[in-house]
Amino acid sequence: MGSFVNYKNTSIHFTDTGKGTAVVLLHGFLENCTMWKETADLLCKRNRVICVDLLGHGQTENRGYVHSMDEMATGVAAVLNHLRIRKAIFVGHSMGGYVALAFAEMHPDHVKGLCLMNSTSRADTEEKKASRSKAIQLVKKNHLSFIRTSIPLLFRSKNRKLLRTEINEVKQQALQTSKQGVIAALEGMKIRKDREVLLHFGPYPKMLILGKKDPVLKFEDLLDQVRGTQTAVIMFSEGHMSHLENKMACIEAIKTFVKKC
Repeated sequence: MGSFVNYKNTSIHFTDTGKGTAVVLLHGFLENCTMWKETADLLCKRNRVICVDLLGHGQTENRGYVHSMDEMATGVAAVLNHLRIRKAIFVGHSMGGYVALAFAEMHPDHVKGLCLMNSTSRADTEEKKASRSKAIQLVKKNHLSFIRTSIPLLFRSKNRKLLRTEINEVKQQALQTSKQGVIAALEGMKIRKDREVLLHFGPYPKMLILGKKDPVLKFEDLLDQVRGTQTAVIMFSEGHMSHLENKMACIEAIKTFVKKC
């Protein structure tokens, strides 16, 4: 069971469990709050854990034809204002990391720690923007087919058979995302700002969790972003879905980071 808050006449869904220092968990593209269940269950023993369904995902409504990362971050801020939480540790998976970065840029004093999981602080390259535009055209033709095809490609190739059950569960959750929600998120990611400067100068603890065989993000590019910074780096040998491909080690890394914050 979750709760809802009204943001500009849009209903945003969130869950709120536990007590202590607040930890905000932000899911990725085509995901929702359910991806964090095991992580939240463990974290809430010592912390207050808030999971937010971002615009157009899960039980949160669509707001328009473009859901920018800034707009999604403002929706998260509305949830925290509603809960009267002034400061929190943010953990964002993939697109959730982009939203966490947008929030951190807008509200640096409200961030107690920032963890990017299988995410990047850099804006899309021209090549990536073109890829998103192609994806949008595919979604317009058949968004359910796009989702079914896309989800397995987030995992390291060898894990696509080993984690078949987990992949099917992710797929079933993703298929609940409306066509408008999928397109609006793709449009929003395509136009997002470069926020690498936050990894260098953000006045709070930072951590990057990455997969060496991530089929979505370039491993060397991620390492380059944190070179010369005080950002802690956790490396796994798998793909883009660390919370499933390296489940317990990923949860432990997040728990350790939260304690340090």
